[in-house]
Amino acid sequence: MNDLQLLRGMRSDVGSAPQATLARGRKKLLSRIDAGTVGSGFGGAPEAVPDGGPRRKRVMARRVLLASAAAAVLVGGIVVADVVAPGGRPGATAEAAEVLNNAAANAIKTSDPTVKPGQYLKVDTKAVYGATVSRANGTVVSWLETQDGQVYVPADMSSEWVWNREARVPTTFFGKESKAEAERYVASLNGGAGPRLEGIIRGKGGAFYGSPQQILGSPLLDAIKTLPREPRKLLDLIYERTKGSGPTPESEALITIADSLRTGVIPADLRAAMYKAAALIPGVVVADKQATLDGRKGVALGVYWADGKLRQDIIIDPATGLMIGERTMHLAAMDGIPANTATGWTSVKTSVVDSAP
Repeated sequence: MNDLQLLRGMRSDVGSAPQATLARGRKKLLSRIDAGTVGSGFGGAPEAVPDGGPRRKRVMARRVLLASAAAAVLVGGIVVADVVAPGGRPGATAEAAEVLNNAAANAIKTSDPTVKPGQYLKVDTKAVYGATVSRANGTVVSWLETQDGQVYVPADMSSEWVWNREARVPTTFFGKESKAEAERYVASLNGGAGPRLEGIIRGKGGAFYGSPQQILGSPLLDAIKTLPREPRKLLDLIYERTKGSGPTPESEALITIADSLRTGVIPADLRAAMYKAAALIPGVVVADKQATLDGRKGVALGVYWADGKLRQDIIIDPATGLMIGERTMHLAAMDGIPANTATGWTSVKTSVVDSAP
């Protein structure tokens, strides 16, 4: 079987960062590409979940999560962060901090859905991923694939959750070889052993495949109750728990916040704290004021890395404080993938329903 690899997201070092930081990011990226990572979450494969919780799907190293979304062109010179966080560390740009802090304020004003006994909070996730195969002869072949899903969370969150994982389907190909490799890979999945990658999965308290949902190394339900609501303390905890992960601490902090919000069950006060914590992350910028994801518009806030060739975004509706989704922008041509492509995205919608599958 070919060594299929998906890139979890390519993030960027901020233009104003020192060369040591840039070198550290490149070193971490290369080491992760060599070693490979596998992860899981709502919409991801179940193998080897790092902290048992809802993480962005990661399947083997050297990869680029692709989507069919439109591009946002990298503006010539990365904006230097001009908000200083406590302790003298630069935070997000003033524009990005304003958007995030306003979203935090509106998150508090927006009531969380009321789920009555017998009802479920339905978390509907749509996702497009990209797969890249590195062949023995050095050639690289890529394609796009989808795997959507719906998670049903009961009013009593300690009770049984239900996850409907839809089929994993290649959707967009970059030539004949791309399509052939995609078909071979899907065939290997369908014929392989191990946990089911589609269908109805059930888990008490959200413990799908026997792994409890977690945020920052803590069980989800405990984390919701105990995570700091003070933004600086929360961000410091995120840095502490994710140390050594991701291409840069800043990009990993932003994706950790996005991963947490993507569960759809984060209450308003913690959601607000996460937005305020994001406003303290160095290098966060407003990347797109009219970003469209799955037909919904919001503001994209992102962190650049890989010398400005990639950017990790979260897209929020500042009027409600709800996260619309996340994406990774692939700003330069690579591995047969066109420049200015959203290299992986997930969108999240929540609603209250009376039954689950």
